[in-house]
Amino acid sequence: MKRYKINKKKVLTMIKKTLSIAIFSLLFIAGISAQRIAIIDINQVLESTSEYQDAQRALDQVAADWQQEIAQEYDKIKSMYNKYQAEQVLLSEDVRKQKENEIMEKERQVRELQKQRFGPEGDLFKKRQQLVTPVQDMIYGLIEEFADTRGYDLIFDKASSAGLIFAKPEFDKTEDILKKL
Repeated sequence: MKRYKINKKKVLTMIKKTLSIAIFSLLFIAGISAQRIAIIDINQVLESTSEYQDAQRALDQVAADWQQEIAQEYDKIKSMYNKYQAEQVLLSEDVRKQKENEIMEKERQVRELQKQRFGPEGDLFKKRQQLVTPVQDMIYGLIEEFADTRGYDLIFDKASSAGLIFAKPEFDKTEDILKKL
């Protein structure tokens, strides 16, 4: 039987490290358990408010009107092109070029109008900010007030679950927010 020599210094160092890790882990777990967490579905909250629904309807109507306006402009371009096709053989080279340029310019103008209305920083985006942002700000104010009065440290949005993989149903406080409305 072979005897192993025990290095007391190494054993004490290992015990100290193990105890340090255990104490750090306990403190970390105690710190986490002290936080209060809630989860809500912001889309459900927003969609349940009449102000948000009204804003959405107004946005949909504006978008439909602008889409119809653009479709009418494209119909005019199509009509211009059809007329040009019918008259093309009778027109001189200069007049043909002029008509083609008019059609291309009209197309450019309509594409620009479409970009102005529906582009990333377009009229629809600005209209959405004008109509929806006040409602969102009101809801976020209610959520902040709810968190302050109930002592929640974190509130996650269940609707945009980037980073939220699992949530127990008892953390869902959507109904409490809806009652505050």
